[in-house]
Amino acid sequence: MINVGIIGSTGRVGSLLIDDLILDEETNLCACHIFYELKKNVPEGTLVTNDMEGILNVSDIVIDFSAPSATEELLNQIVENKGNKPLVIATTGFNKHQENLLIEASKKVPILYATNMSLGVAVLNKLAILASKALRDFDIEIVEQHHRHKVDSPSGTALTLAQNVAKARDLDLDLVRISGRDGIIGARTKDEIAVMSLRGGDIVGRHTLGLYNDGEFIELNHTATSRNTFSKGAIRAAKWLINQEAGLYSINDCLGI
Repeated sequence: MINVGIIGSTGRVGSLLIDDLILDEETNLCACHIFYELKKNVPEGTLVTNDMEGILNVSDIVIDFSAPSATEELLNQIVENKGNKPLVIATTGFNKHQENLLIEASKKVPILYATNMSLGVAVLNKLAILASKALRDFDIEIVEQHHRHKVDSPSGTALTLAQNVAKARDLDLDLVRISGRDGIIGARTKDEIAVMSLRGGDIVGRHTLGLYNDGEFIELNHTATSRNTFSKGAIRAAKWLINQEAGLYSINDCLGI
């Protein structure tokens, strides 16, 4: 039985993760990190605390669906040798300092970081790389849609897609990415990669990669219809990661694709 701690237990996915861990025959929910109050019932004996070190002490592995500030605190615990447990991290919206912390912590423990934990999105990224290389003259546009409550934009999944297609074409994403168009801006440049965000309603997540050329276009689309896609994907990742050496892993490593 794998003892799993959760960071971000009061969030949408965190709440589902509690249920899925309880139902999973190979895992035990041992701890939930909170900043304020956990309104969801958890099994007797589950540690509910705001002490990050305490979470690490009782867990075999930690799954993090929180916010950058909480993930930063978690990573600092690892870097400062106050914890040595594997981490599955699905938080998005990191700044450069937090990205560097992630790399430093992965030198001490195994960390699987993914901006999206679904199998479908992992395959979408593989297809995006293949299509971007094969259709080098096609224009690339990425559109992501999420619920009205999402706080970061564009989504981490959309940025990962953009990074993958830029790398496939030997481009620096920071130099070619745009996030909006307004006014008399001139014609689209050849290497431009647009990443656009739509927000509204209760959309779980929808990502579309479009490749457009004169006379034809291709659109690759992934739609998440349930957040359990992410929680179950994270549990699958945790079961794989717990047997790995220190290092920074992706969802592709877990799935073997």
